[in-house]
Amino acid sequence: MPTPALLRIPLFRLLAINLAIGACAAALLVGGLLWLNPGHLRELIFADRAPGVALLLLLASFLITFGSAAMGSAIMAQGRKDDSGKSGGHGSRLAVQELTQRTRPH
Repeated sequence: MPTPALLRIPLFRLLAINLAIGACAAALLVGGLLWLNPGHLRELIFADRAPGVALLLLLASFLITFGSAAMGSAIMAQGRKDDSGKSGGHGSRLAVQELTQRTRPH
């Protein structure tokens, strides 16, 4: 089966993979909320005439939040160089620029 043309683009593939990771996290969180039933949330949702609408809105809001967070963190991690072996911001170094001093004619 040939791969779609969009999945051949590395940036799009990176975003699609991280969107899928965020979607899985959103689905797990919504399932966990329904299972744990904090504040009788599950009972409140399923007592409604149309519980699918509430579930869809809850899942969509978590999908947007976690999908965009996963995609954003993947994009921001692209510029990081892992030459020191440390993780996080402790190993990053700032670029040093030398400033030339200008003399102002009086």
